[in-house]
Amino acid sequence: MTKEEYILNIVFDLGGVVFNWQPDEIIKSVFSDIRTRQVVKNEIFGHSDWVELDKGTLTLEQAIDRGAIRTRLPRSDISNLMKAVPGFLTPIHESIDLLHFIKTTTDNNLFVLSNMHFASIAYLEKEYSIWELFDGIVISCRVQKVKPDIDIFQHLLGKYSLLATETVFIDDTDVNLLAAASLGINTVKFENVTQCRESLSELKCI
Repeated sequence: MTKEEYILNIVFDLGGVVFNWQPDEIIKSVFSDIRTRQVVKNEIFGHSDWVELDKGTLTLEQAIDRGAIRTRLPRSDISNLMKAVPGFLTPIHESIDLLHFIKTTTDNNLFVLSNMHFASIAYLEKEYSIWELFDGIVISCRVQKVKPDIDIFQHLLGKYSLLATETVFIDDTDVNLLAAASLGINTVKFENVTQCRESLSELKCI
């Protein structure tokens, strides 16, 4: 990295990085049968409708209706599942500490770039007071673009006038990191907070 290519902007994903994301635990909270859990995992969390929810092009009620038809499970069960999702997005406290550390000890700008449904982001914004730490926030359902599509990364860079070479993106999913890297954005795969801190230190941004 040359003198001109130092990091100014650190972009965090939310689910799996700042907040816990454990679909299996959500499913277990509603369904006890193991086979049913697998069907639900495939037909709800693994279905393209989930992406449409992230994109903001499918309503929650539509997703519940369609999910009930696909799984042949009671609509009330699918509704309970979907409405349980936001509450399972609990903070990863060490990540919150890292955000505060970056904000108070460096001059770097902090951003969010996350795939998330309307209900989930509304819940998180109401329940937690971390949002003032960020200089900009891009949520998929609000811009009708999703990772790993290149468009959402270009939207982030354009909206906040960021240079890719001065930006690092932290995510827990390889395909999202590859998409960011294709635009010249530096990337860190999030495995745990200690490893993330070390990676940011190696990039000389903390």
